[in-house]
Amino acid sequence: MLDHSSRSDQFVIGVDYGTLSGRAVVVRVRDGKEVGSGVFDYPHAVVTGALPADAAGVSGNPARLPGEWALQVPNDYRDVLRHAVPAAIADAGIDPAAVVGIATDFTACTMVPVKADGTPLNEVAGFANRPHAYVKLWRHHAAQPQADRINQLAEERGEAWLPRYGGLISSEWEFAKGLQLLEEDPEAYAEMDHWVEAADWIVWQLCGNYVRNACTAGYKGIYQDGRYPSEDFLAALNPAFADFVSSKLEHAIGRLGDAAGYLTAEAAAWTGLPEGIAVAVGNVDAHVSAPAARAVEPGQLVAIMGTSTCHVMNGDALHEVPGMCGVVDGGIVEGLWGYEAGQSGVGDIFGWFTNNGVPPEYHQAAAAAGLGIHEYLTELASRQGIGEHGLIALDWHSGNRSVLVDHELSGVVVGQTLATKPEDTYRALLEATAFGTRTIVDAFRDSGVPVKEFIVAGGLLKNKLLMQIYADITGLPLSTIGSTQGPALGSAIHAAVAAGTYPDIRAAAAAMGSEPGAVYTPIPENVAAYEELFQEYRTLHDYFGRGTNSVMHRLKAIQRRVQAERHAGNSAGAGIRPGGSAVLAGERA
Repeated sequence: MLDHSSRSDQFVIGVDYGTLSGRAVVVRVRDGKEVGSGVFDYPHAVVTGALPADAAGVSGNPARLPGEWALQVPNDYRDVLRHAVPAAIADAGIDPAAVVGIATDFTACTMVPVKADGTPLNEVAGFANRPHAYVKLWRHHAAQPQADRINQLAEERGEAWLPRYGGLISSEWEFAKGLQLLEEDPEAYAEMDHWVEAADWIVWQLCGNYVRNACTAGYKGIYQDGRYPSEDFLAALNPAFADFVSSKLEHAIGRLGDAAGYLTAEAAAWTGLPEGIAVAVGNVDAHVSAPAARAVEPGQLVAIMGTSTCHVMNGDALHEVPGMCGVVDGGIVEGLWGYEAGQSGVGDIFGWFTNNGVPPEYHQAAAAAGLGIHEYLTELASRQGIGEHGLIALDWHSGNRSVLVDHELSGVVVGQTLATKPEDTYRALLEATAFGTRTIVDAFRDSGVPVKEFIVAGGLLKNKLLMQIYADITGLPLSTIGSTQGPALGSAIHAAVAAGTYPDIRAAAAAMGSEPGAVYTPIPENVAAYEELFQEYRTLHDYFGRGTNSVMHRLKAIQRRVQAERHAGNSAGAGIRPGGSAVLAGERA
């Protein structure tokens, strides 16, 4: 171990693994000052249509993917260590020898099938062109049928863990995705030795030790009160799934802020950092942002707003909150119950609209004004009175994570006429995501978990109109985190604790956390105006989302059926299996 008695010239690295890129930040231990950063875009981004030919290692047509799949290539994550970390050190202009620890955070639930030594299955001979051998990203929703069965069986059996997740398990999580892998490519399932969260896999790559982190184990792995779902429960889902926990999942669980191990020689060569420095136990991008925002006490709700939004908050008591993503003892900081909720699409929805719903003349006008299309539409929308556009939207373009936990739901805009303009729809979508957050806040409060503060981190905090809309719709004073690198800063705080420079996360957050940025106060007349619109949102929310009308599910079923028929016809000669996995003809059939 290194001597960390002095913090004056010590630094730590936080690495934030997002959906499209990884960012490394160099942070000074004594005061949390961010002194350098580097970013690396994943070369393969999000894999949806077909496996990338270079990764699949084929000269012909790589395997195509059914709908609702979202994969990634694990070596892209290693490349973040090879490129972003050295770039951050160079940007900081510090001696790498002054770095005493490194920590990482990841999108979740993002799963990697691996061999016993940590080799990803897609890097094993014969599996490069099989979709189930790749990383299943958090936004992979193709395991919804498996999630439905897990939920139905758990409810029928009265499983004690189900209320901890608001009564529903998500298709994004470990068990649903694992069951999909078993049922659609049993040979890949058998070849896999460990079913690993990417948050833990990248730590394994850094220090050579496989340690499951308490955060994802609790929120995404149905680990409650020291145990997973029983073998009897898993066997009832599928007899071949009975030993899933004991053979594929179960492993030592590390506390947040502890050291999982120390940097190996190989990882030191990748990063340019000293061999032997502390590597913190893995974590999730949203949860590490709470210490970065100095939001480690009960009632401080942190919303990490980007492509999606994750809402995390500590509580001093256990309550069952409908539709939550989970409540975990020590899930954010030791000694408190960590609550999580979320919205599957936020920035993604805004981006979808600007890419697909805005005519060329708007893009031209934005360019002429020296603005991006989002800034241009925001400026136009900000001139409107509340309700002037006559629209209400449901923010379910990527399904609903909380409080309905139903990825079969889809987006809706009500009230459009021939006079509706792009800025009208854009503002309605901004408001819809705020209404979704208000629904989550109300669910917390109604369940005895009071929300006292609302703090925003993530890329969307730069939109001042959006922030004011959220303050007005929630009725809460809203502050933004001063750092633009909230997750990476939060990881750096965990690295400092793992290195022994602070006794715990609370102490490190107090010293290294970011000062608040902008503050937005609810405007009383806006609060009243939005309350009327929110009631209309709730009417639509319950009508489409609580079983009153299942048109969204029926449309999704029709879409899935037609896509499967077309997929089967197009892939007849490529070895596509009915369940959705693919192999090359003649290869590992």
